[in-house]
Amino acid sequence: MYKLAFYVPVEDAEAVKEAVFVTGAGRIGNYEACCFQTPGTGQFRPLDGASPHIGQVGDLERVEELKVELVCEDDLIEEAVAALRAAHPYEEPAFDVWKLETF
Repeated sequence: MYKLAFYVPVEDAEAVKEAVFVTGAGRIGNYEACCFQTPGTGQFRPLDGASPHIGQVGDLERVEELKVELVCEDDLIEEAVAALRAAHPYEEPAFDVWKLETF
């Protein structure tokens, strides 16, 4: 089992979550589409060569985002990350993947 956490602009969150859920990620027992989300502010400065979805190259940008956390079975994690990357509006989405222990 893995935990997948990613940051996404609020207005794009539902579409990105749905793309990840379609892979089977976010299932816990007899429940699907399970996640926890926390609002916050992300910041970044696009560098030369970037094609930012939001903001301009060289300018510091701040965006209201959600941190979305969910679990994912071992055999689905690569597909879930691929779906996240494909659906996310950012050129370089920020995400973390942790291997979980079972107790």
